[in-house]
Amino acid sequence: MTSNGLMTVGELSRRTGVPIKTLRQYTDSGLIYTIGRSPTNYRLFNTDALWCVQLIGQLRGFGLTVAEIRELTRTDSPIGPQLAELLHRSRARLTARIAELQQTLRRIDDFEATHQAALAGQGGQCWLGDPRCAASA
Repeated sequence: MTSNGLMTVGELSRRTGVPIKTLRQYTDSGLIYTIGRSPTNYRLFNTDALWCVQLIGQLRGFGLTVAEIRELTRTDSPIGPQLAELLHRSRARLTARIAELQQTLRRIDDFEATHQAALAGQGGQCWLGDPRCAASA
C-alpha cells in the first residue's frame, strides 16, 4: 500500500490473488474503478476495489461471464431480477455441460468395455475401426 492507503494494481493483485492482467481487464471494462494514477502513472485503488474483486470472483464462481457481470453494472433498475435471470442462464449452461460430460463418460465406458482385452495388453491392438484390423481378420 502506498503511504496514503491506496493500492497499486500489483498490491491489489497480491491482496486478492487475482492476476494483474485480469485486474486491468476488469478496470478497462468498468467493473473496478481506479481513483486515479500515481505520479509514476500506476493505477491506484482504494479498499472498495477489494470488495469489487471479491464480488466479481463470487459471480464468476456462479458461472457468470464477465460480459454478464458487466450487464449488471449497466442497469438503472433493481439488480435482483436481472441477477436472477443471469443465474438462471448460468444454471442452464452448467446443466448442459454436465449432460455433455456424462455423455463423454458413457462413451469412455463403452470404449473400455469394447476394447477391454486390448487395454489390458492382451490380443490385437485394433482401435476404432482401424482398416488394417479388418484386412487381417
